[in-house]
Amino acid sequence: MVQVNNPFITAGYISPEYFCDRQSESNELIKQLTNGNNLALISPRRMGKTGLVMHCFAHSEISDKYYTFFVDIYATKSLRDFILSLSKVILERLKPFGRKAIETFVNCVKTLQAGISFDVVGNPSFNMQLGDVRDTREKYTRATLDEIFKYLEVADKPCIVAIDEFQQIASYPEKNLEALLRTYIQHCNNARFIFAGSQRHIMGNMFLSPSRPFYQSVSMLYLESIPRDKYIEFAMGHFEKAGKMISPEIITEVYDRFEGVTWYIQKMLNTLFMMTEKGGSCTGDMIQTALQNIISSYRYNYEETLFRLPEKQKEVLITIAKEGKAKEVTGSRYIKKYRLASASSVQAALKGLLEKDFVSSELGTYYVYDKFFALWLSRYF
Repeated sequence: MVQVNNPFITAGYISPEYFCDRQSESNELIKQLTNGNNLALISPRRMGKTGLVMHCFAHSEISDKYYTFFVDIYATKSLRDFILSLSKVILERLKPFGRKAIETFVNCVKTLQAGISFDVVGNPSFNMQLGDVRDTREKYTRATLDEIFKYLEVADKPCIVAIDEFQQIASYPEKNLEALLRTYIQHCNNARFIFAGSQRHIMGNMFLSPSRPFYQSVSMLYLESIPRDKYIEFAMGHFEKAGKMISPEIITEVYDRFEGVTWYIQKMLNTLFMMTEKGGSCTGDMIQTALQNIISSYRYNYEETLFRLPEKQKEVLITIAKEGKAKEVTGSRYIKKYRLASASSVQAALKGLLEKDFVSSELGTYYVYDKFFALWLSRYF
């Protein structure tokens, strides 16, 4: 049993006790999966997709009847990266189920067997890293994919595979990959799939455009902010359980400042909980102190990030942070206000910032993706 000193979890998933709300979303996700449907789960990053999936995987209706695999493909660049990431996850996840479950998988993936070894007590380890597959010929990559889906079909329990940041496959160099995966998934009767993604536009095109292979192949679930009143109830309950006090007004201020985005709220509440003595109360002036502590803890990361950015990108990033929500960034008024070089220069900088995920955009509005980074930039530049 994991010892939890702070109930506001900022990484991973512990148990339902430390998971805020998402009751209707959990019920919907479990209902869709257990009724044989695949699902696309779409929300901005840090809204809690991973936590929701892990919460559902921990539910007895899922954990007692299915093998569950969660793979994050954000760092992958190609189909073979995807295959290695998924293989590693499957092997690790099967360890608690014993030798027989592991051998079923290993016997299926013949093209990867050279990278799988066992220690003296029979625990497997996967020794390949992203980019380690030297034979990049398409037929070998597809052979491995074929083997993985063969395993999913012959596993002794039905499987659920959750693929996080699924929109990454759209940037892989392999051609017709969506059609290939759609074919495998369509013919895999022993597995259900969750396609989670944070880029609404790309995910929407993949699943809602009639010209794309995944069109009408999934149920859609959009993840919005947890309601404010649910967060107030959750936070006050955990403070009270620990012999501490926090007011609805303070939780509301934190919630509104970070626009209901789960991870930032959790990080702030985690820090405020840490700062509040047992028997004491969290006060309003502690919010600024907590925020300053968090930003200061990331200072060296932020300085290094800025140092590595090209000068033009750095200039545009700082202006967007100062604006909060920046519109008409390539317009003459904006360029004049911040003394930027030219519209074409700003456009090129924006492209680089978007590609590196420093900046996100929605309906022509640009904002710094990391809200703490944005605050640091606006305060010190």
